[in-house]
Amino acid sequence: MTELVCGDDPEPAERFPAGPLFVPVRPGPFGHAARLFRTPLGDRTAVGFTSERALAATLGPGQPWIRLAGPALRAMTAPLGVATVTVDPQLTAPAPAAAAPARRHAWDAHAVGVLRVTGAAALVTALSYWIG
Repeated sequence: MTELVCGDDPEPAERFPAGPLFVPVRPGPFGHAARLFRTPLGDRTAVGFTSERALAATLGPGQPWIRLAGPALRAMTAPLGVATVTVDPQLTAPAPAAAAPARRHAWDAHAVGVLRVTGAAALVTALSYWIG
């Protein structure tokens, strides 16, 4: 038996779920294109779901999809530099917080300038009536 040096260890065979995956797509100029996502570390990844229900729960019921086998999805995205395929990911982005309404101050910087111009116009008008 041959001993392998630490860097020469073979990678385990990657396993894909049996059967095709539900792959989210977007419309493209020549049909549909597989949507690519980012991992929490920022790397690009292709995504596939084992059921339509899992896809809809993560991306919403209106997300278009196609059925592709895992190796076919990998072969499609490899030329784009995407080396990973994530199966059944969970949405990890926090829900957007509702924006707090902007507080209005007793005076607004923009309104102060408007009042100055309006006040100056009123003063000019009053002086023109007074002078004659």
